[in-house]
Amino acid sequence: MDAAFIDRVKSNVEYQRTRKSPPEGFPAFPPIPGGRYTDPEFLAVEEERLWKRAWLYACHVDELPEPGSFMLWKKSGSPILIVHGKDGEIRAFYNTCRHRGGPLVKETTGTARGFVCGYHGWTYDLEGNLVNLRDPRDFVDLDKSCHGLVTVRAERLGNWVFINEDPDAEPLLDHLGVIPEHLAQFDLDTTRHVHSKSYDVACNVKVLLDAFLEVYHLKSIHKDTVDRFLDHRGTDIVLWPNGHSLMITPNRRDGWVDPGTVGMPEFPSVTELPATYNLSYNMYPNLVTPVAPTGMPFLVFWPVSANTMRIDCHWFAPDWGDGGRDPLWDTRIDNFERILFEDTQFAPQIQESVESPGFRGISLNYQERRIYHWHEELDRRIGPDRITPEYQVEQTLGDFVERA
Repeated sequence: MDAAFIDRVKSNVEYQRTRKSPPEGFPAFPPIPGGRYTDPEFLAVEEERLWKRAWLYACHVDELPEPGSFMLWKKSGSPILIVHGKDGEIRAFYNTCRHRGGPLVKETTGTARGFVCGYHGWTYDLEGNLVNLRDPRDFVDLDKSCHGLVTVRAERLGNWVFINEDPDAEPLLDHLGVIPEHLAQFDLDTTRHVHSKSYDVACNVKVLLDAFLEVYHLKSIHKDTVDRFLDHRGTDIVLWPNGHSLMITPNRRDGWVDPGTVGMPEFPSVTELPATYNLSYNMYPNLVTPVAPTGMPFLVFWPVSANTMRIDCHWFAPDWGDGGRDPLWDTRIDNFERILFEDTQFAPQIQESVESPGFRGISLNYQERRIYHWHEELDRRIGPDRITPEYQVEQTLGDFVERA
């Protein structure tokens, strides 16, 4: 995050605070069709073309602390085994024996020196190689080197591990564009995992994800909490290729500091922007992270069914060395839960409305342009030939997406 970007954002925030209308030439958004949230055929192609082909956050290396540590991960719908290898590398495989599909592990987490299929005893090492099998005499010309576990793409951004089931996907760091450069100030190779918790919500995943891509709702939903210190009218937004985006919201008062973070250890290299503004990144499609000098949550949104979803909240902090994490984290997480409840309180009722004849589509304003940007990217990933014309969104934001 260079000085020119910081200066530009600060100037844009002042412009946003005083403007009387959207910038000249900014397009009016056509409504986003309501069927994108409910139509079974649309949701099926969304699952195949988006969730099965996207870079998705999986875990932090603290959750795989030593060689042999493993995690069984099913967020994308497939059973994926994530393993810390003897060489220190993090690898991922389908939890599927190459004999007849038996599982290598049934536990959610654990430690192993290798993996043995409980069905017929085929054995694999931590690198996924088939190293032994029962009664090899009865297999004609079986080449063990051709029967290793099927790999899944696993790549890292600092200490964070991402998974992609598409073998042809571009590398994670290329896909994220400028985001790794922005986040480098948070010492990504030393971040520590603090806490994780999941929350089930009775709505389509996009209903809740939309809410975290804008601050237009602050004065209604968060009037006694977040709205007391954030100035939503000054919010600046940066749109990037591949659907990624950044939202920068100023505090109402210069120099204001969240009292819940006073005294907490900070990343030493944090620059002016995240230290004095509120920055929230969306790593497309489903990861939202509001960063701060004292650490950040990863809010990860997962579809469970057409009308249910789960949000995983993972918290990360500066390295605390050999001691334990700061006890102030407990208060901070509790405070965040109260704000999260405010964000989710209407979600089941919104889902009822989304499924009713009264829901025709979504009419967005300039402040909500990250939502429209998200849907444009969804259509690009699905491909227009796979979307019923009535459910397509018009590509209107191309001139407002920043290129490297």
